[in-house]
Amino acid sequence: MFSDFCYSCSAPLDMPFFMSSVPHYCNQCVDDDGNLRPYEEIHTGVVEWLKTWQPNIDDAKASERATHYLKAMPAWADK
Repeated sequence: MFSDFCYSCSAPLDMPFFMSSVPHYCNQCVDDDGNLRPYEEIHTGVVEWLKTWQPNIDDAKASERATHYLKAMPAWADK
């Protein structure tokens, strides 16, 4: 079910590591006040995440892929 995933990054919200007090968003995508972090900050996080499991990817390609990935997320679909 889609509601089990973060609307910003698609992290699984049923995993304790990602749980937050804000519905539909993980603790990596919201600040301490429960506000969605800026797009640029989420984009940087996705770039770094991509580089952890795609070790031969360069920064430009990781950034391009992160942009495409985030466009599929409800929080960033219009970005």
